[in-house]
Amino acid sequence: MQTASVLFQPQTCANRIAKPAPFLPMSRKEMKQLGWEQCDIIIVTGDAYVDHPSFGMAVIGRMLEAKGYRVGIIAQPDWNSKDAFMALGKPRLFFGVTAGNMDSMINRYTAERKLRHDDAYTPDNVGGKRPDRATLVYSQRCKEAYKDVPVILGGIEASLRRIAHYDYWSDKVRRSVLFDAKADLLIFGNAERPLVEVAHRLNEGQSVEQLAEVRGTAHIRKQAIPGWSGIDSTHLDKPGKIEPILSPYAEQEESCSKDSDAQQVEPAKAEEAKPIVLQGDNKKPWEEVYISLPAFEQVKVNQVLYAHASRVFHLETNPGCARAIVQRHGDRLLWINPPALPLSTEDMDGVFGLPYQRKPHPSYGKAKIPAYEMIKFSINIMRGCYGGCTFCSITEHEGRIIQSRSEDSIINEIEQIRDQVPGFTGVISDLGGPTANMYRLNCKSPKAEQTCRRLSCVYPSICKHMDTDHTPTIDLYRRARKVKGVKKILIASGVRYDLAIEDPRYVKELALHHVGGYLKIAPEHTEDGPLSKMMKPGMGTYHRFKELFDKYSAEAGKKQYLIPYFISAHPGTRDEDMVALALWLKQNKFRLDQVQNFYPSPLANATTMYHTLMNPLHKIAHDAEKVSVAKKGRQRRLHKALLRYHDQDNWPIIREGLKNMGLAKLIGNGQHQLVPADSRRGGSGQRRGKPMRNQGGQRAATRFTKKQFAKN
Repeated sequence: MQTASVLFQPQTCANRIAKPAPFLPMSRKEMKQLGWEQCDIIIVTGDAYVDHPSFGMAVIGRMLEAKGYRVGIIAQPDWNSKDAFMALGKPRLFFGVTAGNMDSMINRYTAERKLRHDDAYTPDNVGGKRPDRATLVYSQRCKEAYKDVPVILGGIEASLRRIAHYDYWSDKVRRSVLFDAKADLLIFGNAERPLVEVAHRLNEGQSVEQLAEVRGTAHIRKQAIPGWSGIDSTHLDKPGKIEPILSPYAEQEESCSKDSDAQQVEPAKAEEAKPIVLQGDNKKPWEEVYISLPAFEQVKVNQVLYAHASRVFHLETNPGCARAIVQRHGDRLLWINPPALPLSTEDMDGVFGLPYQRKPHPSYGKAKIPAYEMIKFSINIMRGCYGGCTFCSITEHEGRIIQSRSEDSIINEIEQIRDQVPGFTGVISDLGGPTANMYRLNCKSPKAEQTCRRLSCVYPSICKHMDTDHTPTIDLYRRARKVKGVKKILIASGVRYDLAIEDPRYVKELALHHVGGYLKIAPEHTEDGPLSKMMKPGMGTYHRFKELFDKYSAEAGKKQYLIPYFISAHPGTRDEDMVALALWLKQNKFRLDQVQNFYPSPLANATTMYHTLMNPLHKIAHDAEKVSVAKKGRQRRLHKALLRYHDQDNWPIIREGLKNMGLAKLIGNGQHQLVPADSRRGGSGQRRGKPMRNQGGQRAATRFTKKQFAKN
């Protein structure tokens, strides 16, 4: 779904910046050096300021700067008072608030709700430099500093909390972050398009209240926008005839509309519903129509309605046909506009071609910022993911339309790294994004792409409209390898192997040239029960990919290994499923060093399963399918322990679990048994092992040694 390039067309806006700032200012002294008396916009972020296109504050700041605005940065401020939020003075237009590249709660706590003591987005990896629920806290401090300045929320934390949502850390349903933060506007997803529109309109003298219909934004209002028609979401499984918008309870494989030219119809009865009036031949039936979700007060106490609201919400995410979402909170309405249209290739090139310094702000001196050290030689070639994995929040944040850069733009960035980034040795650490191999893979049918409501383009099978030709990626790799001064191009982003096997040429190219001994892929599990709740392919697909990978690695004369990722305690996983996975790992001689249990992040479909024990991938009803969920601490510890069946510290809890499941036959030293019998007298005591540390992320992390792989 490509759209015309608009972000970098000339605008009648501020245009007060003669040339880009070396770094966006973080102090009054820097503002004075630039000749600024006041910032137009101040970005408050929970991350250290790294002027690099992998860091949100840099992308947004440089984008607004390119539009002529004076942008300042307040990075990781002391949140205990308003003083730090007044460091750059009062912004002329607004504060932009983001928790940073990661959700502040996931950044701060493990999947077991234990405190982390590190932070990869902070100088020297120091923990505790941002508050819990940073978006909320920063917004409130901005309001205390200058109560008449609009506050606009953005970033992944705000995106994933834009409606009433289950909060894992408090184990309750919280209202939209807009209400608690007392902010004026929320921009969800990648913010360039809506943010530029908001900045221009505020600069022209419009008020925040006049921005009610900006795509990609959410706000609070007292009543529906005049002229819009409402549909009660609880009637959507029997709405009469509203086409081409299908029921959210239609099966996924049938959810591409067959006809985008619908006749005028009567809407379902709903609160504040009005007749739908189609204005002109080009008017689509989903335009100026909103869906009323069950109110916050209802979903807070009713799990059936929560699961229903989650299902409907996720089916209204295609920017081509999404309707607005409305959810009542008390006597006010949360209004969420349809998502912003995806960026064109030209706009993507413009975003990544902004004048980044590609390094941290000088104020950090010689301090190391681990997140920057990890990505400073890597390149993001695309955005979005149409995989729809239920445990992942990429689709909820970036959308499922793939937005790709041009080859020229990517090659230019490789040359910039070669010429500008200290320490470059000729190795590009990654050409990727949310996945390594979705570059320029889009729907082949514009009509289907605009009206499709499938949650995944590849599950339960790859959609017939989806392009799986990896030629653009292969061509990019080959051209990148020829850049002077480049010795190696590695692929570190996870490969979507169910797509890769559709084009074995890609697997060959990967194995021959772009694997440094190990390649990450993510089966996530071996059993159909949990895989169906993850919307992941079965293990037959994994084995086919491994067969091709091993074949082409052997042809190249290389010993290379796949690094599989697995999730423990994912919704839909029974104890027996984890035992089966552990047996598979043992049979295949995999010994995982570091693992993590399922982490329920806000807004993900799997989090809805965790909270409600219901499956929002299908029709929600009181007698609907119940999802097995490992919630209790001991059961979650058992699932995690089974992934590390080889660790003797885990043997006592595994033995106990096997006995409780009636699987005591798996205890012993036989080839097909899982853990040895306890040779100690009395034999059930468990030794305390060292706590496992995890550096972040929401899926199981694995680490292998060459010696362990050699056993396979």
